Amino acid sequence: MPLAGDAGFRRYFRLAGQPSLIAVDSPPDRENNPAYIAVAMEFQRQAVNTPKILAVDFANGFFLLEDFGHQLLHPELLAGTLAEENSPARLSAANYYQQAESVLLDIQAVEPNPRVFAAYDGPRLQVEMDLFADWFLAKLLGIELDEQEHGMLNQLFTRLIGSAVEQPQVVVHRDYHSRNLMLLEDGALGVIDFQDAVVGPLTYDLVSLLKDCYLRLPREQVVNRALAYKKRLETELPIGPISGDQFMRWFDLIGLQRHIKVLGIFARLALRDGKQAYLNDLPLVIRYVLEATSGFDEGQVFHSWFIQRIEPLLPAQDWYSDWRHAGDKH
Repeated sequence: MPLAGDAGFRRYFRLAGQPSLIAVDSPPDRENNPAYIAVAMEFQRQAVNTPKILAVDFANGFFLLEDFGHQLLHPELLAGTLAEENSPARLSAANYYQQAESVLLDIQAVEPNPRVFAAYDGPRLQVEMDLFADWFLAKLLGIELDEQEHGMLNQLFTRLIGSAVEQPQVVVHRDYHSRNLMLLEDGALGVIDFQDAVVGPLTYDLVSLLKDCYLRLPREQVVNRALAYKKRLETELPIGPISGDQFMRWFDLIGLQRHIKVLGIFARLALRDGKQAYLNDLPLVIRYVLEATSGFDEGQVFHSWFIQRIEPLLPAQDWYSDWRHAGDKH
């Protein structure tokens, strides 16, 4: 039985049997299959639940994996965000976030072996943010930037890279959100789509979870959860004390880097790979970007430019909805 895939080129098939298994067709010319295996082994050494690898054919790009079942964490968290205060769904979602944060602590405790985890450094962060101009602006919206606009983006990107590299560096899943976490039969959380893990900024995965591109938590909850996680970090990992203001500054700026990148990635997935559904998530990502750009000088310049130059073009897009309300409870 074929299964829904991820944003890459892998295809998944459930094999009927007791127990059922997952067969993966992962083209070796388009996916880094050795990295998948290496990262899985490192994660499992730290007791992070990733699918057990039962067989591998590197030459042809085939895997046979443990079946984690059907239940993604996303619908459970989404139900909680839409529920009334103190409802069972809201309380359940809070428990799941706590559990996901505990798994994240385990990931951040993984040994940052340079043979397995590349550095999430300035050049790599820059290449990611360049997708914004190349795919979201140029190819999706048809906007070509002039020299002054390129300079404005470069100033912003330089600030974001500086903030990223000054953070404590840990193992980073790089796409740690509700669609890459699964509820297992024993109540544990399983982690998938981890093959792009790197060594990078301390707050990156936390912002991926709490500023999820597929659901939105109110800002107050985001801040409360982030600062509570900071206290756990200081207790459980040897990072030393960090002020709340510093931690949230790192958190918001790496979130801005991620969401600028995601605008480009979602546009590329739609235009190059035919995965149109990702366009429907752009309004929430735009909201994250514009909410994050109001608190510092380079961000304010970008914010004003986006509102004046980009926003008037958005309502003509088939995928557009008002970003100011994206992710809110209806």
